[in-house]
Amino acid sequence: MPEADPFLAPLLDRDAAVAYRDALRAAGKTVVFTNGCFDVLHDGHTSYLAWARAQGDALIVGLNGDASVRMLKGTQRPFVPFAGRAGVLAALRSVDAIVGFDEKTPVTLLELLRPDVHVKSAQYRVDELPEKYVVESNGGRIVLAPHLHGKSTTDLVATIRSRG
Repeated sequence: MPEADPFLAPLLDRDAAVAYRDALRAAGKTVVFTNGCFDVLHDGHTSYLAWARAQGDALIVGLNGDASVRMLKGTQRPFVPFAGRAGVLAALRSVDAIVGFDEKTPVTLLELLRPDVHVKSAQYRVDELPEKYVVESNGGRIVLAPHLHGKSTTDLVATIRSRG
Protein backbone atom coordinates (compact mmCIF):
# COMPACT_ATOMS: atom_id res chain seq x y z
CA MET A 1 0.00 0.00 0.00
CA PRO A 2 1.47 3.39 -0.95
CA GLU A 3 2.45 5.73 1.84
CA ALA A 4 0.03 8.59 2.51
CA ASP A 5 1.13 11.98 1.23
CA PRO A 6 1.59 14.26 4.27
CA PHE A 7 0.52 17.27 2.19
CA LEU A 8 -2.83 15.83 1.09
CA ALA A 9 -5.96 15.11 3.10
CA PRO A 10 -7.01 11.48 2.80
CA LEU A 11 -9.92 10.34 0.64
CA LEU A 12 -11.77 7.91 2.91
CA ASP A 13 -14.50 5.38 2.31
CA ARG A 14 -17.46 5.48 4.70
CA ASP A 15 -16.04 2.96 7.18
CA ALA A 16 -12.68 4.73 7.31
CA ALA A 17 -14.45 8.08 7.74
CA VAL A 18 -16.36 6.73 10.76
CA ALA A 19 -13.10 5.37 12.23
CA TYR A 20 -11.44 8.75 11.62
CA ARG A 21 -14.34 10.50 13.38
CA ASP A 22 -14.12 8.05 16.27
CA ALA A 23 -10.38 8.73 16.68
CA LEU A 24 -10.98 12.48 16.69
CA ARG A 25 -13.75 12.17 19.28
CA ALA A 26 -11.56 9.91 21.46
CA ALA A 27 -8.96 12.68 21.42
CA GLY A 28 -11.59 15.20 22.57
CA LYS A 29 -11.77 16.95 19.19
CA THR A 30 -14.77 18.71 17.65
CA VAL A 31 -15.68 17.19 14.28
CA VAL A 32 -17.04 19.51 11.58
CA PHE A 33 -18.69 18.29 8.39
CA THR A 34 -19.72 20.06 5.23
CA ASN A 35 -20.57 18.83 1.79
CA GLY A 36 -20.83 19.93 -1.79
CA CYS A 37 -20.02 19.33 -5.43
CA PHE A 38 -16.95 21.61 -5.46
CA ASP A 39 -16.89 21.56 -9.25
CA VAL A 40 -14.46 24.16 -10.66
CA LEU A 41 -13.03 25.22 -7.30
CA HIS A 42 -12.93 29.00 -6.78
CA ASP A 43 -12.37 31.54 -4.02
CA GLY A 44 -15.96 31.28 -2.81
CA HIS A 45 -15.32 27.60 -2.11
CA THR A 46 -11.98 28.16 -0.39
CA SER A 47 -13.39 30.92 1.83
CA TYR A 48 -16.34 28.70 2.73
CA LEU A 49 -14.12 25.73 3.57
CA ALA A 50 -11.77 27.84 5.69
CA TRP A 51 -14.76 29.24 7.60
CA ALA A 52 -16.14 25.72 8.08
CA ARG A 53 -12.80 24.42 9.37
CA ALA A 54 -12.66 27.26 11.92
CA GLN A 55 -15.83 25.87 13.55
CA GLY A 56 -13.96 22.96 15.14
CA ASP A 57 -10.82 20.86 15.24
CA ALA A 58 -11.14 18.86 12.02
CA LEU A 59 -13.15 19.25 8.82
CA ILE A 60 -14.52 16.25 6.94
CA VAL A 61 -15.84 17.16 3.49
CA GLY A 62 -18.57 15.07 1.92
CA LEU A 63 -17.99 15.24 -1.82
CA ASN A 64 -20.86 14.51 -4.21
CA GLY A 65 -20.06 11.74 -6.67
CA ASP A 66 -20.43 12.43 -10.39
CA ALA A 67 -23.92 10.88 -10.64
CA SER A 68 -25.03 12.93 -7.65
CA VAL A 69 -23.71 16.13 -9.24
CA ARG A 70 -25.67 15.34 -12.41
CA MET A 71 -28.85 14.88 -10.32
CA LEU A 72 -28.33 18.28 -8.72
CA LYS A 73 -26.75 20.36 -11.50
CA GLY A 74 -27.82 18.74 -14.77
CA THR A 75 -26.29 16.49 -17.39
CA GLN A 76 -23.52 18.93 -18.37
CA ARG A 77 -21.94 18.67 -14.93
CA PRO A 78 -19.63 17.96 -13.31
CA PHE A 79 -16.98 19.67 -15.39
CA VAL A 80 -14.30 17.98 -13.28
CA PRO A 81 -14.70 14.26 -12.47
CA PHE A 82 -14.79 13.07 -8.86
CA ALA A 83 -11.11 12.10 -8.65
CA GLY A 84 -10.00 15.53 -9.84
CA ARG A 85 -12.34 17.37 -7.49
CA ALA A 86 -11.20 15.20 -4.57
CA GLY A 87 -7.56 15.80 -5.47
CA VAL A 88 -7.95 19.57 -5.43
CA LEU A 89 -9.86 19.52 -2.14
CA ALA A 90 -7.21 17.26 -0.62
CA ALA A 91 -4.57 19.92 -1.23
CA LEU A 92 -6.41 22.57 0.78
CA ARG A 93 -5.08 23.28 4.26
CA SER A 94 -8.61 23.64 5.64
CA VAL A 95 -9.66 20.11 4.61
CA ASP A 96 -8.70 17.28 6.96
CA ALA A 97 -10.46 14.38 5.19
CA ILE A 98 -12.80 13.75 2.26
CA VAL A 99 -15.51 11.12 1.87
CA GLY A 100 -17.54 10.65 -1.29
CA PHE A 101 -21.27 10.03 -1.50
CA ASP A 102 -23.62 9.31 -4.38
CA GLU A 103 -26.97 10.28 -2.89
CA LYS A 104 -28.66 13.58 -3.69
CA THR A 105 -28.29 14.76 -0.07
CA PRO A 106 -25.74 13.90 2.63
CA VAL A 107 -28.40 12.58 5.04
CA THR A 108 -27.18 8.95 4.98
CA LEU A 109 -23.56 10.01 5.40
CA LEU A 110 -24.48 12.34 8.26
CA GLU A 111 -26.30 9.48 9.99
CA LEU A 112 -23.03 7.52 9.93
CA LEU A 113 -20.63 10.34 10.79
CA ARG A 114 -22.74 12.18 13.39
CA PRO A 115 -20.58 15.34 13.31
CA ASP A 116 -20.60 17.84 16.15
CA VAL A 117 -21.09 20.66 13.65
CA HIS A 118 -22.62 20.60 10.17
CA VAL A 119 -21.84 23.68 8.06
CA LYS A 120 -24.02 24.92 5.23
CA SER A 121 -24.05 28.19 3.30
CA ALA A 122 -26.26 31.01 4.59
CA GLN A 123 -28.02 30.86 1.22
CA TYR A 124 -30.01 28.05 2.90
CA ARG A 125 -32.40 28.17 5.85
CA VAL A 126 -31.79 25.61 8.59
CA ASP A 127 -35.49 24.70 8.78
CA GLU A 128 -35.49 23.81 5.07
CA LEU A 129 -32.45 21.52 5.13
CA PRO A 130 -33.24 17.82 4.57
CA GLU A 131 -30.38 16.95 6.92
CA LYS A 132 -31.64 19.07 9.86
CA TYR A 133 -33.36 16.22 11.68
CA VAL A 134 -30.50 13.73 11.42
CA VAL A 135 -27.87 16.25 12.57
CA GLU A 136 -29.86 17.51 15.53
CA SER A 137 -31.18 14.08 16.58
CA ASN A 138 -27.57 12.90 16.87
CA GLY A 139 -26.59 15.83 19.11
CA GLY A 140 -25.01 17.98 16.42
CA ARG A 141 -25.73 21.54 15.44
CA ILE A 142 -26.01 23.28 12.10
CA VAL A 143 -24.22 26.57 11.48
CA LEU A 144 -24.56 28.77 8.42
CA ALA A 145 -21.42 30.13 6.78
CA PRO A 146 -21.51 33.60 5.23
CA HIS A 147 -22.58 33.39 1.60
CA LEU A 148 -20.44 35.37 -0.83
CA HIS A 149 -22.79 36.66 -3.52
CA GLY A 150 -21.47 36.30 -7.05
CA LYS A 151 -19.02 33.58 -5.95
CA SER A 152 -20.55 30.40 -7.31
CA THR A 153 -19.56 27.92 -9.99
CA THR A 154 -22.72 28.90 -11.88
CA ASP A 155 -21.62 32.56 -11.84
CA LEU A 156 -18.08 31.63 -12.90
CA VAL A 157 -19.32 29.45 -15.79
CA ALA A 158 -21.64 32.26 -16.95
CA THR A 159 -18.70 34.69 -16.94
CA ILE A 160 -16.52 32.29 -18.93
CA ARG A 161 -19.27 31.65 -21.47
CA SER A 162 -20.01 35.36 -21.88
CA ARG A 163 -16.36 36.01 -22.79
CA GLY A 164 -16.04 33.08 -25.17
